[in-house]
Amino acid sequence: MDIGIDLGTANIMISMENKGVVFYEPAVVAFNKKTSEIIAVGMEAYKMIGKAPDYIAVIRPLCDGVISDYDMTESLVRECIHRVTGRQMLMPRIVMCVPSLITDVESRAVIEAARQAGAQKVFLIEEPVAALMGAGIDIAKASGRMVVDIGGGTTDIAVMSMNGIVAKNSVKLAGNKIDAAIIKYVQNKYRILIGERTAENAKITLAQVYAPDGSREMTVKGRNLVTGLPAQVKLTDYDIYKAIIDIANEIIDAVKGVLEITPPELAGDIHSNGIVLTGGGALIGGLDKLIEQETKIHTYSADDPLRCVARGTSLAFKHLDTLLDGFERISLYGYSEI
Repeated sequence: MDIGIDLGTANIMISMENKGVVFYEPAVVAFNKKTSEIIAVGMEAYKMIGKAPDYIAVIRPLCDGVISDYDMTESLVRECIHRVTGRQMLMPRIVMCVPSLITDVESRAVIEAARQAGAQKVFLIEEPVAALMGAGIDIAKASGRMVVDIGGGTTDIAVMSMNGIVAKNSVKLAGNKIDAAIIKYVQNKYRILIGERTAENAKITLAQVYAPDGSREMTVKGRNLVTGLPAQVKLTDYDIYKAIIDIANEIIDAVKGVLEITPPELAGDIHSNGIVLTGGGALIGGLDKLIEQETKIHTYSADDPLRCVARGTSLAFKHLDTLLDGFERISLYGYSEI
């Protein structure tokens, strides 16, 4: 059995070549400190965030796109594989995606977590490569294509041509940082502390970084920092704009930085082909228009941007003749960067 895994900071997705994405849940683990047992993973654990007693630790085992808790990551991957395979003794081959600028130690931790979870062989693919493949773009052509993959922990930017990455960058500015910015903004302006899930819902509902007009609003609930009592406040799309616009501008600066180091011929191709956005961040309202305004290059979101990387990982099995086995950081053009 061959499966592709998009092991993200926010979500974990598993895909198969002929079935598409077969598993999509939050990358969260709930751990009982008293009994040292895993009591829930995925959506069931996500629902416990901010609501569990002290003896239950609700953990996101990945931070900024890399493993921060090895044991919890192994448990998460193993349980998700078991759900997909029906707990059969199949020892699947796995392609996992990693951020562009992951270190050797971090890439080995990802490989070892998959091996311990029951993988027969493990291959790594860089997220921008998987994202472009999952968006249905032929990366083998001698034509420059640019992708901006905005996930939960990192934003990966790359220019590709002829199966190779020509220019790339990875910044730790993505969905989780946006949620934190919303929490900080509400705390400073309204003196109300809201939770992580509430901030994420506000982002999904109201985020608009291109000409917000304040017409959309929603009520959020939290704790008043002055009285200590439960409280609520109405947020508008303009509030969210003020909270996250600085992060959006930093992502745009990173995009410009990659364009500046792109060879002229490929830069011309990108001007013709446009910039494609993938990942959950591609769903932020007006982000494509803002990038287009700042770069003067047509920018658009891929179809179903959330699942692009996951689809790309399963498609990578068509290129196994150029992939390298474990303990190597690989790309589709088949050479090790270690």
